[in-house]
Amino acid sequence: MKSPSSSTIFTLFSFLFLSSFQTITLADSHQNFLQCLSLHSENNATSNISQVIYTENNSSFSSILEFSIRNFRFSTPTTPKPLVIITPSQVSHIQEAIICSQKHGIQIRIRSGGHDYEALSYVSDVPFVILDLIYLSEISIDGENKTAWVQSGATIGQLYYRIAEKSKTLAFPAGVCPTVGVGGHFSGGGYGFLLRKFGLAADNVVDALLIDVKGQLLDRKSMGEDLFWAIRGGGGASFGVILAWKINLVTVPSTLTVFTVHRTLEQNATKIVDKWQYVADKLPEDLYIRLYLTRSNSSSGRTTIRATFECLFLGGVDFLVPLMQQSLPELGLEKSDCIEMSWIDSILYFAGFQGESMDVLLSRTPTSFDTFKAKSDYVKEPIPETAFEGVYERFYEQEAESAVMIFIPYGGIMNEISESETPFPHRAGNIYKIQHLVYWQGGGDEEAERHINWIRRLYSYMAPFVSKNPRAAYMNYRDLDVGTNNNKGYTSFKQGSVWGFKYFKNNFNRLVHVKTMVDPGNFFRNEQSIPPIYSRKKKVD
Repeated sequence: MKSPSSSTIFTLFSFLFLSSFQTITLADSHQNFLQCLSLHSENNATSNISQVIYTENNSSFSSILEFSIRNFRFSTPTTPKPLVIITPSQVSHIQEAIICSQKHGIQIRIRSGGHDYEALSYVSDVPFVILDLIYLSEISIDGENKTAWVQSGATIGQLYYRIAEKSKTLAFPAGVCPTVGVGGHFSGGGYGFLLRKFGLAADNVVDALLIDVKGQLLDRKSMGEDLFWAIRGGGGASFGVILAWKINLVTVPSTLTVFTVHRTLEQNATKIVDKWQYVADKLPEDLYIRLYLTRSNSSSGRTTIRATFECLFLGGVDFLVPLMQQSLPELGLEKSDCIEMSWIDSILYFAGFQGESMDVLLSRTPTSFDTFKAKSDYVKEPIPETAFEGVYERFYEQEAESAVMIFIPYGGIMNEISESETPFPHRAGNIYKIQHLVYWQGGGDEEAERHINWIRRLYSYMAPFVSKNPRAAYMNYRDLDVGTNNNKGYTSFKQGSVWGFKYFKNNFNRLVHVKTMVDPGNFFRNEQSIPPIYSRKKKVD
């Protein structure tokens, strides 16, 4: 047996020494960070930050970490864990965490609801802490002035509940899933069934409270219009910690109408989907009809494709049915398919809680726990009928058993708002958006790779039929396949532009300008955060 050479032994020794040194350095940074927090807390009589700090030695650490994980791809033994979780209950806790993280070279990830598709709010490949805003969830409704203040740790379900407590005709245009956190939802745009009538959640934000890299608490006036513009659709976590949002509520009729209608290929689904493409964005803005394609079993028991049409109409059934018979007669809608209800009941209906008490909206626990991968597209011209045949072929593959394509109609007020009004640029010219999703149960890395490869193949197939230059995407449907930053601290405009123009188009340039002004050292960063024009890791004393 040949003895190892001296150079091999030296290399091995160097590796072991370097690994041990890095471990010791990390442990030192960890302890220094905790000591820094303790020192700041001692100097602030009202802080008591020690009561909201959790390390791996704390029995509650795992349960707090896992409670808000919504994608089980990122809940494995090999998923990087935070050094510390902080659940702030007051402004000073956030300020102290920002100051001490900068001083000791530890990154911050900010989590409000945990629905981040790529887990950027609670996973990092560098030493990091989580600021979990779960206890900053206060909501104040001003029914008379039709406004509300809502803290970032609240869920949109909690917001809907509080609005409904005050009024049956006030509403807010946000998402369908009630456990989504307000912080990420608003700062990335946020949309739901009121999209065509009232626009995005971000379009209805009129003020905000943000804690910047210096630990300053700023409102709209003190942060300035550039930063206020950036956080309404540009992703708040690139610019600071957003504590709360002031929103305008919208007025809806006391009676709305909903329907859910399924059609399989045997029931002429392709023809109906084709016609939907030509009318969905041109219907009156009071009418929103989304559709989704899934694999299903027909009445004969064989596998088929099912198109599901879901509708919210801001009016009564007697107005809706004639409108549908005129605009989309191929669907064959009948009065018996429709249900009249209040706005808050429609929230429960589309969330899968029809007939239940609205108290269910206060729960932060999702009804299902999923492992999934998602992508998004924007469509400017109707997709040819023949192209759907290729989609169906891929849906018949084994990995697509729990796959779905969701088609979200545009038009209405979305055509009237300028692309540069907020960082969210996907306005006029889009007839609909697609969310591609594939789900699976467990199976480890190999199973995940099979399903992720499947959705990548579908995404590749769709390329000729969707937006180009750039092939646009929705920031709240995070997709690291479209590009990432260097998360080690060195980030260039060129790196960010790979994905930045897909999410923000030409608004990316202004976002970079704002980032350079407010966080030139790039402290608030992740794999898809807005980069400053030039940044490098900087230790702040």
